[in-house]
Amino acid sequence: MSAQTREDLEDFDDDERGDVEALPAALSLDTPLGAALAELEAALELGGDELDPAAAERARAVAARARQRLAGDTGASVVALAGATGSGKSSLFNAIAGLDVATVGVRRPTTSSPTACVWGEVPEALLDWLEVPRRHRTERVSELDAHREDALTGLVLLDLPDHDSTQLSHRLQVDRLVGLADLVVWVADPQKYADAALHSRYLSHLADHQDVVVVVLNQVDTLDEASAAVCEADLRRLLAADGLDRVRLLSTSARTGQGVSALRQVLTDVVQARTAARRRSEADVLAAVRELQGSVGPDEPDVATAEGTPALVDALAVAAGVPAIGDAVRGSELRAGVGRTGWPFTRWVRRLRPDPLKRLHLPSSSSSDRGRDAAALPDTALTRTSVPVPTPSQRAQVSTAVRGVVTSVAEDLPQRWGDAVRAASGPVSDDLADSLDQAVQTVPLATPAPRWWGAVESLQLLLALCAVVGALWLAALGVIGYLQLPAPPLPRVGPPAGSGYEQWAVPLPTLLLVGGVLLGWLLAALSRSLVRRRAERLRRRVREQLREVVARTAQERLLAAVAAVVARHHEVREALAAAGAWLSRR
Repeated sequence: MSAQTREDLEDFDDDERGDVEALPAALSLDTPLGAALAELEAALELGGDELDPAAAERARAVAARARQRLAGDTGASVVALAGATGSGKSSLFNAIAGLDVATVGVRRPTTSSPTACVWGEVPEALLDWLEVPRRHRTERVSELDAHREDALTGLVLLDLPDHDSTQLSHRLQVDRLVGLADLVVWVADPQKYADAALHSRYLSHLADHQDVVVVVLNQVDTLDEASAAVCEADLRRLLAADGLDRVRLLSTSARTGQGVSALRQVLTDVVQARTAARRRSEADVLAAVRELQGSVGPDEPDVATAEGTPALVDALAVAAGVPAIGDAVRGSELRAGVGRTGWPFTRWVRRLRPDPLKRLHLPSSSSSDRGRDAAALPDTALTRTSVPVPTPSQRAQVSTAVRGVVTSVAEDLPQRWGDAVRAASGPVSDDLADSLDQAVQTVPLATPAPRWWGAVESLQLLLALCAVVGALWLAALGVIGYLQLPAPPLPRVGPPAGSGYEQWAVPLPTLLLVGGVLLGWLLAALSRSLVRRRAERLRRRVREQLREVVARTAQERLLAAVAAVVARHHEVREALAAAGAWLSRR
Protein backbone atom coordinates (compact mmCIF):
# COMPACT_ATOMS: atom_id res chain seq x y z
CA MET A 1 0.00 0.00 0.00
CA SER A 2 1.34 3.47 -0.85
CA ALA A 3 2.52 5.85 1.85
CA GLN A 4 -0.28 8.29 1.04
CA THR A 5 -2.95 5.65 1.59
CA ARG A 6 -1.32 4.61 4.85
CA GLU A 7 -1.32 8.21 6.04
CA ASP A 8 -4.98 8.56 5.11
CA LEU A 9 -5.82 5.44 7.10
CA GLU A 10 -3.77 6.64 10.08
CA ASP A 11 -5.80 9.85 10.10
CA PHE A 12 -9.12 8.00 10.46
CA ASP A 13 -11.00 8.66 13.67
CA ASP A 14 -12.38 5.85 15.82
CA ASP A 15 -15.68 5.69 13.95
CA GLU A 16 -13.93 5.45 10.60
CA ARG A 17 -11.70 2.69 11.94
CA GLY A 18 -14.77 0.83 13.01
CA ASP A 19 -16.14 1.08 9.48
CA VAL A 20 -12.91 -0.29 8.06
CA GLU A 21 -12.91 -3.18 10.50
CA ALA A 22 -16.54 -3.91 9.56
CA LEU A 23 -15.72 -4.26 5.85
CA PRO A 24 -16.50 -7.60 4.22
CA ALA A 25 -13.55 -9.96 4.11
CA ALA A 26 -13.09 -9.46 0.35
CA LEU A 27 -12.83 -5.69 0.85
CA SER A 28 -10.48 -5.77 3.84
CA LEU A 29 -7.41 -3.62 3.39
CA ASP A 30 -5.34 -6.75 4.01
CA THR A 31 -6.65 -8.34 0.80
CA PRO A 32 -5.44 -7.52 -2.72
CA LEU A 33 -8.88 -6.28 -3.78
CA GLY A 34 -9.43 -4.13 -0.70
CA ALA A 35 -5.96 -2.59 -0.91
CA ALA A 36 -6.28 -2.03 -4.67
CA LEU A 37 -9.67 -0.37 -4.21
CA ALA A 38 -8.23 1.95 -1.55
CA GLU A 39 -5.36 2.89 -3.86
CA LEU A 40 -7.72 3.42 -6.81
CA GLU A 41 -10.04 5.66 -4.82
CA ALA A 42 -7.06 7.62 -3.47
CA ALA A 43 -5.79 8.11 -7.03
CA LEU A 44 -9.22 9.30 -8.17
CA GLU A 45 -9.43 11.80 -5.33
CA LEU A 46 -5.90 13.11 -5.85
CA GLY A 47 -6.05 13.12 -9.64
CA GLY A 48 -9.20 15.19 -9.89
CA ASP A 49 -9.67 17.00 -13.18
CA GLU A 50 -6.21 15.97 -14.40
CA LEU A 51 -7.44 12.41 -15.05
CA ASP A 52 -9.30 11.56 -18.22
CA PRO A 53 -12.94 12.35 -17.31
CA ALA A 54 -14.44 9.33 -19.04
CA ALA A 55 -11.87 6.92 -17.57
CA ALA A 56 -12.26 8.47 -14.11
CA GLU A 57 -16.04 8.19 -14.29
CA ARG A 58 -15.81 4.53 -15.28
CA ALA A 59 -13.30 3.90 -12.49
CA ARG A 60 -15.58 5.48 -9.90
CA ALA A 61 -18.45 3.34 -11.17
CA VAL A 62 -16.24 0.24 -10.94
CA ALA A 63 -15.24 1.06 -7.36
CA ALA A 64 -18.84 1.74 -6.33
CA ARG A 65 -20.05 -1.42 -8.07
CA ALA A 66 -17.40 -3.56 -6.39
CA ARG A 67 -18.31 -2.25 -2.95
CA GLN A 68 -22.03 -2.69 -3.62
CA ARG A 69 -21.59 -6.22 -4.97
CA LEU A 70 -19.38 -7.42 -2.13
CA ALA A 71 -20.93 -5.44 0.73
CA GLY A 72 -23.49 -8.15 1.45
CA ASP A 73 -21.74 -11.02 -0.32
CA THR A 74 -23.19 -14.38 0.72
CA GLY A 75 -21.19 -16.41 -1.76
CA ALA A 76 -23.83 -16.26 -4.50
CA SER A 77 -22.54 -16.31 -8.09
CA VAL A 78 -24.20 -14.32 -10.86
CA VAL A 79 -23.72 -15.84 -14.32
CA ALA A 80 -25.12 -14.11 -17.40
CA LEU A 81 -25.75 -15.68 -20.79
CA ALA A 82 -25.26 -13.04 -23.49
CA GLY A 83 -25.37 -13.34 -27.21
CA ALA A 84 -26.75 -12.16 -30.51
CA THR A 85 -30.18 -12.70 -31.96
CA GLY A 86 -30.67 -16.33 -32.94
CA SER A 87 -27.58 -17.60 -31.11
CA GLY A 88 -29.74 -19.99 -29.07
CA LYS A 89 -28.78 -18.61 -25.65
CA SER A 90 -32.35 -18.94 -24.32
CA SER A 91 -32.43 -22.61 -25.39
CA LEU A 92 -29.04 -23.07 -23.75
CA PHE A 93 -30.37 -21.31 -20.64
CA ASN A 94 -33.25 -23.81 -20.46
CA ALA A 95 -30.89 -26.72 -21.06
CA ILE A 96 -28.71 -25.68 -18.14
CA ALA A 97 -31.68 -25.10 -15.88
CA GLY A 98 -33.40 -28.29 -16.97
CA LEU A 99 -36.64 -26.30 -17.14
CA ASP A 100 -38.43 -24.26 -19.77
CA VAL A 101 -37.78 -20.97 -18.01
CA ALA A 102 -36.82 -18.69 -20.89
CA THR A 103 -39.12 -18.18 -23.85
CA VAL A 104 -37.84 -19.67 -27.08
CA GLY A 105 -39.46 -18.63 -30.32
CA VAL A 106 -39.03 -17.82 -33.95
CA ARG A 107 -39.81 -14.14 -33.63
CA ARG A 108 -36.72 -11.98 -32.95
CA PRO A 109 -35.89 -10.70 -30.50
CA THR A 110 -37.54 -13.17 -28.15
CA THR A 111 -35.92 -12.03 -24.84
CA SER A 112 -36.97 -8.48 -23.99
CA SER A 113 -36.20 -8.50 -20.25
CA PRO A 114 -33.57 -10.39 -18.24
CA THR A 115 -34.77 -13.71 -16.87
CA ALA A 116 -33.24 -15.24 -13.74
CA CYS A 117 -33.14 -18.82 -12.55
CA VAL A 118 -31.98 -19.14 -8.96
CA TRP A 119 -30.57 -22.26 -7.27
CA GLY A 120 -31.07 -22.27 -3.50
CA GLU A 121 -31.65 -19.28 -1.24
CA VAL A 122 -30.27 -16.07 -2.73
CA PRO A 123 -30.93 -12.65 -1.13
CA GLU A 124 -33.69 -10.76 -2.84
CA ALA A 125 -31.49 -7.67 -2.50
CA LEU A 126 -29.07 -9.18 -5.00
CA LEU A 127 -31.82 -9.69 -7.59
CA ASP A 128 -33.15 -6.22 -6.88
CA TRP A 129 -29.64 -4.83 -7.41
CA LEU A 130 -29.54 -6.67 -10.73
CA GLU A 131 -32.97 -5.14 -11.50
CA VAL A 132 -34.49 -8.44 -12.61
CA PRO A 133 -38.30 -8.08 -12.67
CA ARG A 134 -39.94 -10.24 -10.02
CA ARG A 135 -42.15 -11.95 -12.60
CA HIS A 136 -38.98 -13.09 -14.40
CA ARG A 137 -37.43 -14.78 -11.37
CA THR A 138 -37.61 -18.58 -11.09
CA GLU A 139 -36.40 -20.72 -8.20
CA ARG A 140 -34.83 -23.97 -9.33
CA VAL A 141 -36.42 -26.35 -6.84
CA SER A 142 -37.24 -29.97 -7.64
CA GLU A 143 -37.38 -32.97 -5.41
CA LEU A 144 -36.76 -35.25 -8.41
CA ASP A 145 -33.22 -34.05 -9.15
CA ALA A 146 -32.28 -32.23 -5.95
CA HIS A 147 -29.11 -34.29 -5.59
CA ARG A 148 -28.05 -33.22 -9.09
CA GLU A 149 -28.73 -29.55 -8.54
CA ASP A 150 -27.26 -29.19 -5.04
CA ALA A 151 -23.84 -28.45 -6.54
CA LEU A 152 -25.27 -25.29 -8.14
CA THR A 153 -26.77 -23.91 -4.93
CA GLY A 154 -26.04 -20.18 -4.86
CA LEU A 155 -26.15 -19.74 -8.64
CA VAL A 156 -28.11 -16.90 -10.24
CA LEU A 157 -28.31 -17.64 -13.98
CA LEU A 158 -29.40 -14.72 -16.17
CA ASP A 159 -30.72 -14.85 -19.71
CA LEU A 160 -30.03 -11.42 -21.22
CA PRO A 161 -31.70 -9.67 -24.14
CA ASP A 162 -29.90 -9.82 -27.48
CA HIS A 163 -26.89 -7.51 -27.61
CA ASP A 164 -27.65 -6.73 -31.28
CA SER A 165 -31.33 -6.04 -30.71
CA THR A 166 -32.93 -3.26 -32.68
CA GLN A 167 -34.39 -2.01 -29.40
CA LEU A 168 -32.06 0.46 -27.65
CA SER A 169 -33.47 -0.48 -24.24
CA HIS A 170 -32.46 -4.09 -24.82
CA ARG A 171 -28.86 -3.14 -25.65
CA LEU A 172 -28.67 -0.88 -22.61
CA GLN A 173 -29.84 -3.72 -20.38
CA VAL A 174 -27.18 -6.01 -21.85
CA ASP A 175 -24.46 -3.43 -21.23
CA ARG A 176 -25.59 -2.93 -17.65
CA LEU A 177 -25.88 -6.60 -16.72
CA VAL A 178 -22.68 -7.60 -18.50
CA GLY A 179 -20.99 -5.11 -16.20
CA LEU A 180 -22.69 -6.53 -13.09
CA ALA A 181 -22.45 -10.29 -13.66
CA ASP A 182 -19.70 -12.23 -11.91
CA LEU A 183 -19.23 -14.50 -14.93
CA VAL A 184 -20.37 -13.77 -18.49
CA VAL A 185 -20.98 -16.62 -20.93
CA TRP A 186 -20.92 -15.25 -24.46
CA VAL A 187 -23.00 -17.48 -26.73
CA ALA A 188 -22.17 -17.39 -30.44
CA ASP A 189 -23.47 -19.45 -33.32
CA PRO A 190 -21.75 -20.64 -36.52
CA GLN A 191 -23.39 -17.88 -38.55
CA LYS A 192 -22.53 -14.88 -36.31
CA TYR A 193 -19.46 -15.86 -34.28
CA ALA A 194 -17.34 -13.40 -36.30
CA ASP A 195 -19.84 -10.54 -35.97
CA ALA A 196 -17.91 -7.27 -35.66
CA ALA A 197 -20.37 -5.91 -33.10
CA LEU A 198 -19.63 -8.79 -30.73
CA HIS A 199 -15.86 -8.48 -31.00
CA SER A 200 -15.37 -4.71 -31.25
CA ARG A 201 -18.00 -3.69 -28.71
CA TYR A 202 -17.54 -6.39 -26.09
CA LEU A 203 -14.88 -9.09 -26.42
CA SER A 204 -11.96 -6.84 -27.40
CA HIS A 205 -12.39 -4.93 -24.11
CA LEU A 206 -12.17 -8.01 -21.88
CA ALA A 207 -8.45 -8.76 -21.93
CA ASP A 208 -8.29 -8.25 -18.15
CA HIS A 209 -11.43 -10.37 -17.63
CA GLN A 210 -10.39 -13.70 -19.14
CA ASP A 211 -10.88 -15.50 -15.84
CA VAL A 212 -14.51 -14.37 -15.62
CA VAL A 213 -15.49 -14.89 -19.27
CA VAL A 214 -16.54 -18.07 -21.09
CA VAL A 215 -17.21 -18.20 -24.83
CA VAL A 216 -19.60 -20.85 -26.15
CA LEU A 217 -19.95 -21.86 -29.79
CA ASN A 218 -23.56 -23.03 -29.80
CA GLN A 219 -25.60 -24.90 -32.41
CA VAL A 220 -22.66 -27.05 -33.49
CA ASP A 221 -25.22 -29.76 -34.29
CA THR A 222 -25.89 -27.82 -37.51
CA LEU A 223 -22.31 -28.56 -38.66
CA ASP A 224 -20.49 -31.75 -39.47
CA GLU A 225 -17.50 -32.66 -37.34
CA ALA A 226 -14.88 -31.19 -39.69
CA SER A 227 -16.77 -27.93 -40.19
CA ALA A 228 -17.30 -27.60 -36.44
CA ALA A 229 -13.55 -28.00 -35.85
CA VAL A 230 -12.74 -25.37 -38.48
CA CYS A 231 -15.34 -23.00 -37.04
CA GLU A 232 -14.00 -23.46 -33.49
CA ALA A 233 -10.41 -22.88 -34.64
CA ASP A 234 -11.40 -19.69 -36.45
CA LEU A 235 -13.26 -18.45 -33.38
CA ARG A 236 -10.20 -19.18 -31.27
CA ARG A 237 -8.12 -17.09 -33.71
CA LEU A 238 -10.54 -14.18 -33.45
CA LEU A 239 -10.52 -14.38 -29.66
CA ALA A 240 -6.73 -14.29 -29.62
CA ALA A 241 -6.87 -11.20 -31.83
CA ASP A 242 -9.16 -9.65 -29.19
CA GLY A 243 -6.56 -10.37 -26.51
CA LEU A 244 -8.50 -13.35 -25.12
CA ASP A 245 -5.89 -16.02 -25.70
CA ARG A 246 -6.62 -17.71 -22.35
CA VAL A 247 -10.41 -17.54 -22.34
CA ARG A 248 -12.36 -20.80 -22.02
CA LEU A 249 -14.07 -21.88 -25.27
CA LEU A 250 -16.73 -24.60 -25.33
CA SER A 251 -18.80 -26.11 -28.14
CA THR A 252 -22.43 -26.86 -27.30
CA SER A 253 -25.78 -27.76 -28.76
CA ALA A 254 -28.84 -26.92 -26.73
CA ARG A 255 -30.93 -29.18 -28.97
CA THR A 256 -28.84 -32.36 -28.66
CA GLY A 257 -27.29 -31.60 -25.26
CA GLN A 258 -23.73 -31.73 -26.64
CA GLY A 259 -21.35 -29.80 -24.37
CA VAL A 260 -24.10 -28.76 -21.95
CA SER A 261 -22.72 -30.95 -19.18
CA ALA A 262 -19.27 -29.42 -19.68
CA LEU A 263 -20.77 -25.95 -19.38
CA ARG A 264 -22.68 -26.99 -16.24
CA GLN A 265 -19.40 -28.25 -14.80
CA VAL A 266 -17.79 -24.86 -15.43
CA LEU A 267 -20.70 -23.22 -13.61
CA THR A 268 -20.47 -25.75 -10.81
CA ASP A 269 -16.78 -24.98 -10.33
CA VAL A 270 -17.56 -21.29 -10.20
CA VAL A 271 -20.32 -21.72 -7.65
CA GLN A 272 -18.30 -24.08 -5.47
CA ALA A 273 -15.31 -21.76 -5.40
CA ARG A 274 -17.47 -18.93 -4.00
CA THR A 275 -15.00 -16.40 -5.45
CA ALA A 276 -16.74 -15.33 -8.66
CA ALA A 277 -17.86 -11.96 -7.33
CA ARG A 278 -14.42 -11.16 -5.95
CA ARG A 279 -12.62 -12.26 -9.11
CA ARG A 280 -14.95 -10.18 -11.28
CA SER A 281 -14.40 -7.14 -9.08
CA GLU A 282 -10.64 -7.69 -9.23
CA ALA A 283 -10.76 -7.84 -13.02
CA ASP A 284 -12.89 -4.70 -13.18
CA VAL A 285 -10.60 -2.76 -10.85
CA LEU A 286 -7.49 -3.89 -12.71
CA ALA A 287 -9.02 -2.80 -16.03
CA ALA A 288 -9.98 0.57 -14.52
CA VAL A 289 -6.48 1.03 -13.11
CA ARG A 290 -4.83 0.29 -16.43
CA GLU A 291 -7.14 2.67 -18.23
CA LEU A 292 -6.40 5.42 -15.72
CA GLN A 293 -2.67 4.85 -16.07
CA GLY A 294 -3.04 6.35 -19.52
CA SER A 295 -3.76 9.66 -17.76
CA VAL A 296 -0.37 9.79 -16.04
CA GLY A 297 3.17 9.74 -17.34
CA PRO A 298 5.85 7.12 -16.67
CA ASP A 299 7.64 9.49 -14.28
CA GLU A 300 7.83 13.12 -13.21
CA PRO A 301 10.25 15.91 -14.12
CA ASP A 302 12.38 17.32 -11.31
CA VAL A 303 11.31 20.93 -10.96
CA ALA A 304 14.59 21.81 -9.23
CA THR A 305 16.66 20.61 -12.21
CA ALA A 306 14.21 21.18 -15.05
CA GLU A 307 15.38 22.78 -18.24
CA GLY A 308 15.36 26.53 -17.74
CA THR A 309 15.95 26.41 -13.98
CA PRO A 310 19.59 27.59 -14.24
CA ALA A 311 18.42 30.55 -16.34
CA LEU A 312 15.79 31.35 -13.70
CA VAL A 313 18.38 31.20 -10.91
CA ASP A 314 20.67 33.46 -12.96
CA ALA A 315 17.89 36.00 -13.45
CA LEU A 316 16.95 35.92 -9.77
CA ALA A 317 20.59 36.18 -8.72
CA VAL A 318 20.98 39.37 -10.76
CA ALA A 319 17.69 40.69 -9.38
CA ALA A 320 18.85 39.93 -5.82
CA GLY A 321 22.16 41.75 -6.37
CA VAL A 322 24.30 38.64 -5.94
CA PRO A 323 27.12 39.96 -8.19
CA ALA A 324 27.23 43.22 -6.23
CA ILE A 325 27.24 41.40 -2.88
CA GLY A 326 30.02 39.10 -4.07
CA ASP A 327 32.13 42.08 -5.11
CA ALA A 328 31.36 43.75 -1.77
CA VAL A 329 32.50 40.65 0.12
CA ARG A 330 35.74 40.65 -1.84
CA GLY A 331 36.31 44.37 -1.22
CA SER A 332 35.47 44.08 2.47
CA GLU A 333 37.84 41.16 2.90
CA LEU A 334 40.61 43.03 1.10
CA ARG A 335 40.02 46.03 3.30
CA ALA A 336 40.15 43.98 6.48
CA GLY A 337 43.10 41.82 5.43
CA VAL A 338 45.30 44.63 4.15
CA GLY A 339 44.32 46.68 7.19
CA ARG A 340 45.94 44.07 9.43
CA THR A 341 48.82 42.74 7.37
CA GLY A 342 49.88 45.84 5.44
CA TRP A 343 52.80 48.18 6.23
CA PRO A 344 51.84 49.95 9.45
CA PHE A 345 52.86 53.38 8.11
CA THR A 346 50.47 53.23 5.10
CA ARG A 347 47.71 50.76 5.93
CA TRP A 348 45.74 53.36 7.86
CA VAL A 349 44.96 54.98 4.53
CA ARG A 350 42.84 51.93 3.51
CA ARG A 351 40.85 52.24 6.72
CA LEU A 352 39.66 55.62 5.54
CA ARG A 353 37.75 53.90 2.73
CA PRO A 354 34.19 52.81 3.63
CA ASP A 355 33.49 49.10 4.03
CA PRO A 356 31.64 47.90 0.89
CA LEU A 357 29.42 45.57 2.93
CA LYS A 358 28.42 48.25 5.41
CA ARG A 359 27.31 50.42 2.52
CA LEU A 360 24.87 47.61 1.66
CA HIS A 361 23.74 47.31 5.31
CA LEU A 362 25.28 43.86 5.50
CA PRO A 363 27.56 42.45 8.25
CA SER A 364 31.13 43.58 7.63
CA SER A 365 34.04 41.23 6.96
CA SER A 366 36.33 43.44 8.98
CA SER A 367 37.48 41.61 12.09
CA SER A 368 37.24 44.74 14.18
CA ASP A 369 33.63 45.33 13.10
CA ARG A 370 32.20 41.80 13.23
CA GLY A 371 31.10 41.78 16.83
CA ARG A 372 29.58 45.25 16.59
CA ASP A 373 27.77 44.37 13.34
CA ALA A 374 26.31 41.24 14.86
CA ALA A 375 24.96 43.23 17.79
CA ALA A 376 23.64 45.97 15.56
CA LEU A 377 21.66 43.53 13.37
CA PRO A 378 20.02 41.09 15.81
CA ASP A 379 17.08 40.29 13.56
CA THR A 380 17.72 40.34 9.82
CA ALA A 381 14.04 39.63 9.20
CA LEU A 382 13.24 43.16 10.45
CA THR A 383 15.88 44.98 8.41
CA ARG A 384 16.40 45.58 4.74
CA THR A 385 19.68 45.76 2.94
CA SER A 386 20.65 48.54 0.56
CA VAL A 387 20.97 46.14 -2.35
CA PRO A 388 19.14 47.81 -5.26
CA VAL A 389 15.63 46.46 -5.83
CA PRO A 390 15.00 44.59 -9.09
CA THR A 391 14.46 46.85 -12.05
CA PRO A 392 11.48 46.36 -14.38
CA SER A 393 13.84 44.80 -16.89
CA GLN A 394 15.13 42.33 -14.32
CA ARG A 395 11.57 41.45 -13.25
CA ALA A 396 10.68 40.82 -16.89
CA GLN A 397 13.69 38.53 -17.22
CA VAL A 398 12.56 36.63 -14.11
CA SER A 399 9.05 36.25 -15.53
CA THR A 400 10.43 34.97 -18.83
CA ALA A 401 12.66 32.49 -17.01
CA VAL A 402 9.71 31.24 -14.91
CA ARG A 403 7.69 30.63 -18.05
CA GLY A 404 10.61 28.68 -19.48
CA VAL A 405 10.75 26.37 -16.46
CA VAL A 406 6.96 25.92 -16.42
CA THR A 407 6.91 25.09 -20.12
CA SER A 408 9.71 22.56 -19.68
CA VAL A 409 7.91 20.83 -16.79
CA ALA A 410 4.54 20.90 -18.56
CA GLU A 411 5.95 19.31 -21.71
CA ASP A 412 7.23 16.34 -19.68
CA LEU A 413 3.74 15.55 -18.34
CA PRO A 414 0.51 14.42 -20.01
CA GLN A 415 -1.56 17.24 -21.47
CA ARG A 416 -4.05 17.63 -18.63
CA TRP A 417 -1.29 17.65 -16.04
CA GLY A 418 0.70 20.07 -18.19
CA ASP A 419 -2.29 22.40 -18.33
CA ALA A 420 -2.55 22.18 -14.54
CA VAL A 421 1.14 23.11 -14.25
CA ARG A 422 0.64 26.14 -16.48
CA ALA A 423 -2.45 27.18 -14.54
CA ALA A 424 -0.62 26.83 -11.21
CA SER A 425 2.12 29.23 -12.28
CA GLY A 426 0.96 32.74 -11.53
CA PRO A 427 2.59 36.14 -12.16
CA VAL A 428 5.71 37.18 -10.27
CA SER A 429 4.51 38.69 -6.99
CA ASP A 430 5.28 42.26 -5.98
CA ASP A 431 7.00 41.13 -2.76
CA LEU A 432 9.64 39.17 -4.66
CA ALA A 433 12.25 41.83 -3.89
CA ASP A 434 11.61 41.52 -0.13
CA SER A 435 11.76 37.73 -0.34
CA LEU A 436 15.08 37.86 -2.15
CA ASP A 437 16.42 40.44 0.29
CA GLN A 438 15.50 38.31 3.31
CA ALA A 439 16.97 35.23 1.64
CA VAL A 440 20.24 37.07 1.02
CA GLN A 441 20.52 38.00 4.68
CA THR A 442 20.47 34.34 5.71
CA VAL A 443 23.90 33.78 4.14
CA PRO A 444 26.75 34.43 6.63
CA LEU A 445 29.11 36.95 5.05
CA ALA A 446 31.47 37.63 7.96
CA THR A 447 34.11 34.95 8.40
CA PRO A 448 36.70 34.48 11.17
CA ALA A 449 40.03 36.10 10.41
CA PRO A 450 42.78 33.56 9.68
CA ARG A 451 45.46 33.16 12.34
CA TRP A 452 48.27 34.15 10.06
CA TRP A 453 46.86 37.66 9.91
CA GLY A 454 47.70 38.09 13.60
CA ALA A 455 51.20 36.68 13.14
CA VAL A 456 51.90 38.98 10.19
CA GLU A 457 50.47 41.94 12.07
CA SER A 458 52.81 41.29 15.01
CA LEU A 459 55.79 40.86 12.68
CA GLN A 460 54.90 44.07 10.85
CA LEU A 461 54.79 45.95 14.13
CA LEU A 462 58.19 44.55 15.07
CA LEU A 463 59.67 45.57 11.71
CA ALA A 464 58.09 48.99 12.04
CA LEU A 465 59.60 49.33 15.50
CA CYS A 466 63.00 48.39 14.09
CA ALA A 467 62.66 51.00 11.38
CA VAL A 468 61.63 53.65 13.90
CA VAL A 469 64.51 52.78 16.25
CA GLY A 470 66.95 52.87 13.34
CA ALA A 471 65.59 56.19 12.12
CA LEU A 472 65.73 57.75 15.60
CA TRP A 473 69.25 56.39 16.14
CA LEU A 474 70.44 57.86 12.85
CA ALA A 475 68.70 61.12 13.65
CA ALA A 476 70.44 61.24 17.01
CA LEU A 477 73.81 60.60 15.35
CA GLY A 478 73.06 63.40 12.91
CA VAL A 479 72.27 65.81 15.73
CA ILE A 480 75.47 64.81 17.55
CA GLY A 481 77.51 65.37 14.41
CA TYR A 482 75.81 68.69 13.76
CA LEU A 483 76.68 69.84 17.28
CA GLN A 484 80.30 68.64 16.82
CA LEU A 485 79.99 66.43 19.86
CA PRO A 486 82.08 63.30 20.30
CA ALA A 487 80.39 60.46 18.44
CA PRO A 488 79.59 57.37 20.53
CA PRO A 489 80.83 53.98 19.33
CA LEU A 490 78.68 52.79 16.40
CA PRO A 491 77.86 49.05 16.36
CA ARG A 492 78.19 47.39 12.99
CA VAL A 493 76.83 44.19 11.61
CA GLY A 494 79.06 42.24 9.23
CA PRO A 495 82.63 40.97 8.95
CA PRO A 496 84.74 41.72 12.08
CA ALA A 497 87.64 44.18 12.09
CA GLY A 498 90.92 42.74 10.86
CA SER A 499 89.21 40.30 8.53
CA GLY A 500 90.01 42.41 5.49
CA TYR A 501 86.28 42.83 4.74
CA GLU A 502 85.41 45.14 7.55
CA GLN A 503 84.37 47.77 4.98
CA TRP A 504 81.31 45.64 4.25
CA ALA A 505 80.03 45.89 7.79
CA VAL A 506 76.77 47.88 8.01
CA PRO A 507 76.02 50.25 10.87
CA LEU A 508 73.30 48.80 13.08
CA PRO A 509 70.94 51.83 12.94
CA THR A 510 71.12 51.85 9.16
CA LEU A 511 70.39 48.12 9.10
CA LEU A 512 67.44 48.59 11.44
CA LEU A 513 65.96 51.39 9.32
CA VAL A 514 66.55 49.92 5.86
CA GLY A 515 65.84 46.35 6.89
CA GLY A 516 62.66 47.28 8.74
CA VAL A 517 61.33 49.26 5.76
CA LEU A 518 62.29 46.75 3.05
CA LEU A 519 61.17 43.66 4.94
CA GLY A 520 57.95 45.36 5.97
CA TRP A 521 57.20 46.35 2.37
CA LEU A 522 58.01 42.86 1.06
CA LEU A 523 55.89 41.25 3.78
CA ALA A 524 53.03 43.63 2.99
CA ALA A 525 53.24 42.80 -0.74
CA LEU A 526 53.24 39.05 -0.06
CA SER A 527 50.39 39.37 2.42
CA ARG A 528 48.38 41.49 -0.04
CA SER A 529 48.68 38.72 -2.64
CA LEU A 530 47.51 36.10 -0.14
CA VAL A 531 44.66 38.31 1.10
CA ARG A 532 43.55 38.94 -2.51
CA ARG A 533 43.45 35.19 -3.22
CA ARG A 534 41.49 34.59 -0.01
CA ALA A 535 39.06 37.39 -0.87
CA GLU A 536 38.48 35.90 -4.32
CA ARG A 537 37.74 32.49 -2.78
CA LEU A 538 35.31 34.08 -0.34
CA ARG A 539 33.57 35.88 -3.18
CA ARG A 540 33.09 32.60 -5.08
CA ARG A 541 31.89 30.81 -1.95
CA VAL A 542 29.44 33.55 -1.05
CA ARG A 543 28.11 33.74 -4.60
CA GLU A 544 27.53 29.96 -4.60
CA GLN A 545 25.75 30.16 -1.24
CA LEU A 546 23.68 33.10 -2.43
CA ARG A 547 22.72 31.22 -5.58
CA GLU A 548 21.62 28.30 -3.40
CA VAL A 549 19.31 30.48 -1.30
CA VAL A 550 18.06 32.22 -4.44
CA ALA A 551 17.31 28.80 -5.98
CA ARG A 552 15.45 27.87 -2.78
CA THR A 553 13.49 31.09 -3.00
CA ALA A 554 12.60 30.28 -6.59
CA GLN A 555 11.28 26.88 -5.54
CA GLU A 556 9.38 28.25 -2.55
CA ARG A 557 7.97 31.46 -4.02
CA LEU A 558 7.78 30.96 -7.77
CA LEU A 559 7.63 27.21 -8.41
CA ALA A 560 5.95 25.83 -5.27
CA ALA A 561 2.55 25.52 -6.96
CA VAL A 562 4.16 23.83 -9.96
CA ALA A 563 6.01 21.42 -7.68
CA ALA A 564 2.71 20.67 -5.89
CA VAL A 565 1.11 19.58 -9.17
CA VAL A 566 4.12 17.41 -9.99
CA ALA A 567 4.01 15.88 -6.50
CA ARG A 568 0.31 15.14 -6.93
CA HIS A 569 1.03 13.46 -10.26
CA HIS A 570 3.64 11.33 -8.48
CA GLU A 571 1.18 10.30 -5.77
CA VAL A 572 -1.48 9.40 -8.34
CA ARG A 573 1.00 7.40 -10.41
CA GLU A 574 2.27 5.59 -7.33
CA ALA A 575 -1.26 4.82 -6.14
CA LEU A 576 -2.24 3.38 -9.52
CA ALA A 577 0.98 1.38 -9.70
CA ALA A 578 0.35 0.01 -6.20
CA ALA A 579 -3.23 -0.93 -7.11
CA GLY A 580 -2.03 -2.73 -10.24
CA ALA A 581 0.69 -4.50 -8.27
CA TRP A 582 -1.80 -5.74 -5.66
CA LEU A 583 -4.02 -7.27 -8.34
CA SER A 584 -1.23 -8.55 -10.57
CA ARG A 585 0.11 -10.79 -7.81
CA ARG A 586 -3.27 -11.97 -6.55
